[in-house]
Amino acid sequence: MRKDIEDVATFYELQWDTEYFGVKSAKAILGKPLTIEQWNELESLFRDYQFVSIENCNSDPINAQIIGKNTNAFLADVNIQFSKSLKSGFEKPSNVNIYQKLEKNKQVLEMTDFKYSKFIEDPELAKRGGEQVYYHWILNSFNKNDKLFALSKDINGNVDGFLLHSYTDKACIVELIAVSKKAKGNGIGTRLFKAVEYSTFQRGFRKINVGTQVRNIGAINFYHRVGCKQIGCHQVYHLWNL
Repeated sequence: MRKDIEDVATFYELQWDTEYFGVKSAKAILGKPLTIEQWNELESLFRDYQFVSIENCNSDPINAQIIGKNTNAFLADVNIQFSKSLKSGFEKPSNVNIYQKLEKNKQVLEMTDFKYSKFIEDPELAKRGGEQVYYHWILNSFNKNDKLFALSKDINGNVDGFLLHSYTDKACIVELIAVSKKAKGNGIGTRLFKAVEYSTFQRGFRKINVGTQVRNIGAINFYHRVGCKQIGCHQVYHLWNL
């Protein structure tokens, strides 16, 4: 891409998606409002791919209009980003432990039935195995140094909740959180988050970031309840060239 395009947008191939879904996939991130000339230059790259995910940062209205007028892409998701700044005073819940390089755990895998997902709400991704994306996400996170699991266990030692997370240079990233259906409403999610707060602070990090779908009202309310603040709202469009 030209330098002036690189200043406002990022474009790269999605290797995992290409292999998993069986269609050549890429992603474009629109960081700032584009001119029509910049958009035309970026769009020319889309022709080599069957599937392109277009992230419109902060749901910029100029970019939204350009996408709507110039493509047949549809709005597949609105990603709400949250962040929490950490201060001292955290306590680790007694029934939650953090595991690095966690071995494959069947009880964790059984909790991968996430209701809200662009991978199943997009019919083209759904028929290509979209319902199994989160299962493989977790499966590929076992035995990895850079992936950590907070696990909650009941009095019988069975896992009743997990929080998968990782670290960037500046923050802890919450990737996935789930509680078993029979244990919902018992505060397990809050205890998992508190354990990650404690662990993150002990590691010297002072921020936790997490994203969820705009339709996932339960998750949005949960992150507000544990003290997170909304910092972003990004539209995600799916463009298919089949």
